[in-house]
Amino acid sequence: MSQNSPNTNVQVLLLEGVSQEAVRIFEKEYGKQNIEYITYALQEDELIKKLQEKKVTILGIRSKTKVTRKVLESASNLVTVGCFCIGTNQVDLNAAKEMGVTVFNAPFSNTRSVAELVIGATISLFRGLGEKNIKMHNGEWCKSAKNSYEVRGKNIGLVGYGNIGIQAGVLASGLGMNVYYYDPIDKLRIGNAISCKSLKDLLSVADVISLHVPDIPQTRNLINKEAIAQMKDGAFLINYARGSIVDIDALDEALTSGKICGAALDVFPEEPASNKEEFVSKMTAHENVLLTPHIGGSTTEAQTDIGISVAKKLVSFAEVGTTDGAVNMPELNVPKKSEHTRINHIHNNVPGVMRKINKIFADNNINIAGQFLQTSGSVGYCVLDVCLDGSAVEVSQIFKELKEIEGTIKVREL
Repeated sequence: MSQNSPNTNVQVLLLEGVSQEAVRIFEKEYGKQNIEYITYALQEDELIKKLQEKKVTILGIRSKTKVTRKVLESASNLVTVGCFCIGTNQVDLNAAKEMGVTVFNAPFSNTRSVAELVIGATISLFRGLGEKNIKMHNGEWCKSAKNSYEVRGKNIGLVGYGNIGIQAGVLASGLGMNVYYYDPIDKLRIGNAISCKSLKDLLSVADVISLHVPDIPQTRNLINKEAIAQMKDGAFLINYARGSIVDIDALDEALTSGKICGAALDVFPEEPASNKEEFVSKMTAHENVLLTPHIGGSTTEAQTDIGISVAKKLVSFAEVGTTDGAVNMPELNVPKKSEHTRINHIHNNVPGVMRKINKIFADNNINIAGQFLQTSGSVGYCVLDVCLDGSAVEVSQIFKELKEIEGTIKVREL
């Protein structure tokens, strides 16, 4: 445990087998006795029970654990959640904000791993490796160049041109492919990539389409029957983004008719909660579909980077108050703690709160050595360094007064 850390009672719960690098960081900071490590996801009732029994301060999850409003409302000790992955849709971010629980993720750490898998899938689809592999395992020797092509000179269409889309485009360009992309937000093109004005324009020109968009209402079933009809006959589809983006029934129909020549899927509308559950999908009937169990970012390098990145953010938040990289709180960088007492006050972003905070310290003759504030939308995030040494007022009394300020969401000592 760090000598400068006042949070001797911090309890950490890590689920879904997050990287051991993260475990080591937390053990060094808080000691082994304060860390619980579980290799699988917990269902809502189990998670609530565990959070309450352990009085968990820091929760680390991956993509399967659902942190619902009910979970958050029941976890009075919880101050932060770390998503050891790119996405955060498994957490009710609005509820977390309302309860002052800060959420972090790792938006860049597995970018390269996913991009490489996209390129591997692209080559595999153009060469029909999925079908050939199945035939070989069944004892069939089917040597033929039929329906087998080089990727050089082919058009790859990237739906979404963020961090992964850009990297996939760079790698594809290195193989001699023509890169097209569509993103509703204007993005600076990299290299010779060509921006399409609409999704329809991209679908009509691409030989292989790779999806790189988040799970939001606008993207659900984005690739549906209508979109597939706009694709080139015999094109390929890759979805390593989110399972909700593709209408599986429409894809099944297109694969059966031959409209789509093949697909590679790593994510699905419904996925098993653990490795012990059976995977059920219409896609298993198609030999020309490459199926992987949501492992786009599951490389040793990516998981190590994610583990280190998220764990450091969580410790920095818990110990110092820094919210750099938070997805549901104002981002605030604060200096390392001094000899003063550091207090974190999260509140509704309404006029008068800071005046009331300052008045409490002034009325109690307590000097504020440093004050750091950032607001965003409905939330105000404040960190204060105060000189309590020699004060006749108990710390508990100060905290009681701070909590009683109208609009206060959460108060804690760092």
